[in-house]
Amino acid sequence: MSLIYITMDEIKVKVIRSRRQTVSLEINPGGSLIVRAPYDLETSAIDDMVRRHEAWIKKKQEEVRRKREIFQPKKFLPGEKFLWLGKEYPLQLVDRTVPTLVFTGECFELAASSGTSSRQVLESWFRRQASSYLTRRVAEIAQKASFKYQKVQISSAATRWGSCSSKGTISLVWRLMMAPPEIIDYLIVHELAHTKEKNHSRAFWQLVSEFVPDYREKRQWLRANGFLLNL
Repeated sequence: MSLIYITMDEIKVKVIRSRRQTVSLEINPGGSLIVRAPYDLETSAIDDMVRRHEAWIKKKQEEVRRKREIFQPKKFLPGEKFLWLGKEYPLQLVDRTVPTLVFTGECFELAASSGTSSRQVLESWFRRQASSYLTRRVAEIAQKASFKYQKVQISSAATRWGSCSSKGTISLVWRLMMAPPEIIDYLIVHELAHTKEKNHSRAFWQLVSEFVPDYREKRQWLRANGFLLNL
């Protein structure tokens, strides 16, 4: 895999080349354009694609800007709501040191002494839960759907919810623990499907649809609400 940064008509472009056969365009949370392309695709062809999709790119960048205005980073104040498996739960500050964070099923209890480390405390907790929950769900779904994979890794990727390596390593973002269980399961099926179909071909989506018939609705949910899955 290779990576370069270029600028086309004032549009910042991150070009990621790999052993893929197709080209894809995506806008990352910061509003920059990411182009995923084959190794042998000439830069002029990428430039032409960017120009042809300029209207779409600017529309998506505007959507990202609006989402950033809507989403407010957490301040970790009493009563503030945090997502867990698709539902919101209030934060309570409690007078104790250990454990620093407890989820009671009704609220998150955070040690008041956490102070400026509150974000780190919650992220560490979410990571631990993700390691347990996501690893278990991948195993369960893989066994039920007859997929084979090597291992599961918990990721902090900002632009992708998951990935599947050529050797069968499934990577999933810890922030998925804020999404509804059915969204998580869709992402798991999506990545497991890549163990059989390496790109997003028609065969790939047909395979996904065998296990998640309404995958289009799940993809749309992520596009519309994914920016909310954050601290």
